[in-house]
Amino acid sequence: MNECYYDKRMDFFYNKTNTDTVDEWTGPGLIVVLCFGTFFCLFIFISNSLVIAAVVKNKRFHFPFYYLLANLAAADFFAGIAYVFLMFNTGPVSKTLTVNRWFLRQGLLDTSLTASLVNLLVIAVERHMSIMRMKIHSNLTKKRVTFLIISIWAIAIFMGAVPTLGWNCLCDITACSSLAPIYSRSYLVFWSVLNLVVFFIMVVVYIRIYMYVQRKTNVLSSHTSGSISRRKTPVKLMKTVMTLLGAFVVCWTPGLVVLLLDGLNCTYCGIQNVKRWFLLLALLNSVMNPIIYSYKDDEMWSTMKRMICCSSEDKSQDRRSSRVPSTVLCRSTDTSGHYIEDGIIQGTICGKGDLSDKGNS
Repeated sequence: MNECYYDKRMDFFYNKTNTDTVDEWTGPGLIVVLCFGTFFCLFIFISNSLVIAAVVKNKRFHFPFYYLLANLAAADFFAGIAYVFLMFNTGPVSKTLTVNRWFLRQGLLDTSLTASLVNLLVIAVERHMSIMRMKIHSNLTKKRVTFLIISIWAIAIFMGAVPTLGWNCLCDITACSSLAPIYSRSYLVFWSVLNLVVFFIMVVVYIRIYMYVQRKTNVLSSHTSGSISRRKTPVKLMKTVMTLLGAFVVCWTPGLVVLLLDGLNCTYCGIQNVKRWFLLLALLNSVMNPIIYSYKDDEMWSTMKRMICCSSEDKSQDRRSSRVPSTVLCRSTDTSGHYIEDGIIQGTICGKGDLSDKGNS
């Protein structure tokens, strides 16, 4: 019967797997990683909080797609927490950790990855439901969306806790990996292959949905006389989601490949030299998502700007009381699935259009 080492500290496992945590985490490399990590984490907390607040505040975002988008921002916020915890429990400190604290450190990272991945899968289902009916938003009720969000986090927490629940090498030191000294190599192979396969499936599904939307939009545009922006809105939403998916795959795939190589016991692949840079690349994904939201969605960007500048706007609200109603009335005329159309140019006030019309008449 194999001996189990539940009471050992992590230095025991690092020494057994010949993993050096001191030399590679000192000097300029460590300073660069910590500086970038700190800046990125602060940006993640602020930007994703703004995205969530924008969805809550703006009634135009009270639809399933945007609720799921807010949940993706929550997953990125959670990733920021995981990276902060990692920064305070990595490098030379890693060897002083208890087994349970090390499991918590890695479990937070695994949970954040799973939450983002499953959330993108659910968004794919939501987009499929709406696009098959050529609608901007699906008919999912708030109860169903709430159930989906709860299910996403339940799955994420479970997947993050799998090694803690028993799939580890505490009782079989020979099966321990190099990057994760108390994770079994078999688990790393399972984890990385599962995620890479899901990545591939999602890319194929999204490409098929996007091609279907574009084809249907082109057919409808030749038979209908509706607003051009209204016909293009489903395509715009799909472009946003595909950009999110592309960034997710690009940022996480290198790290998963490294984990796969470690699980396959590739001793000549030099994975120890690149692991922290690929981890920083994965962190970059949570930085990119809020930028993609605001860049691809004018209404999201304008809502975030209003929240950032709320203090100055409140001071001048009385002086602009005549300007605000005209803006609201102009925007309220949009009935194309409750989504801002391209006719409203970012930064342009509707009241200006009214004045110009009067001038022309």
